[in-house]
Amino acid sequence: MKQLPDSPHAHADTRAWPPISVVMPILNEERHLQEAVDMILSQRYPGEIEVVLAVGPSHDRTQEVADAIAAADRRITVVPNPTGRTPNALNAAIGASRNKIIARVDGHAMLPDDYLRVAVETLEETGADNVGGIMAAEGITPFEQAVACAMTSKIGVGAAAFHVGGTAGPADTVYLGVFRREALERVGGYDEHFQRAQDWEMNHRIRQTGGLVWFQPRMRVSYRPRPNVKALAKQYFHYGRWRRVVSRTHEGTINLRYLAPPIAVLAMALGLIVSPFFPLALIVPGGYALAIVAGSALTGSGLPGAAKLRLPVVYATMHVSWGWGFLTSPRKLARPPR
Repeated sequence: MKQLPDSPHAHADTRAWPPISVVMPILNEERHLQEAVDMILSQRYPGEIEVVLAVGPSHDRTQEVADAIAAADRRITVVPNPTGRTPNALNAAIGASRNKIIARVDGHAMLPDDYLRVAVETLEETGADNVGGIMAAEGITPFEQAVACAMTSKIGVGAAAFHVGGTAGPADTVYLGVFRREALERVGGYDEHFQRAQDWEMNHRIRQTGGLVWFQPRMRVSYRPRPNVKALAKQYFHYGRWRRVVSRTHEGTINLRYLAPPIAVLAMALGLIVSPFFPLALIVPGGYALAIVAGSALTGSGLPGAAKLRLPVVYATMHVSWGWGFLTSPRKLARPPR
């Protein structure tokens, strides 16, 4: 491991800070793109920063905004992503980037101004191949506030540190990520087969090839949750569906935390089906409903009243959608042999 100065800010003017390439998959981000790029370029990072925008076929003026930003600042490059898919965009942006440190940032992510600096310090201190932090969900509307609460609760998402926080240390995966280019090249970049769960899948390959993925809670990124039940259900359905694809591709990567939602869905469905003949079977769906209400009361104590009322619906939507997506994930989505 490399030795850092006693104070991370003591030698900012003399230390050689490595240049960073920030890669951004962009689709339908007309409203937020300028602000997101400005936030990156205003980072308190002493080294050079370049930004590569991989722009998909958007339904708004995202392409025009991206081109205008690039024309105004030589540090910004725009590359096409005809598929519009996230892993393709990331690979295209990485391919067009120049530097040995690569930071993945989403088009609507709100980074703290020391994000890149903390990332580089952590890479050097730990020797990790990828470092990342917390997906800090923050809502504005009552529904978004309820989702934010659920996404930072063990009842909603299990014990994943990048959701619920924790101490710094090795992790299976992290949110977004700041990588060493050599690690990305070693594993062949993002697997473009995975429309979702591509971060978890690639971090798995990094770890399988001897690399270290490191969780750094100081790297806290604000995230805006889905605004309604339909959008949340769709999001978690696809999370479950593609997590099943990952488990089929990489044997031994599934555990009880991932199996809990599909088991609960099956148990509740069975209880409802047999209840006309065996009324006691309603204990299963009824018990789940009571548990969700009790869990909502426990975890939502600090929420405004309107958000607190929505929390049981949010928890149920996340659990059932994820579980149903996992159960119904078709085998045709299996990753073809490499």
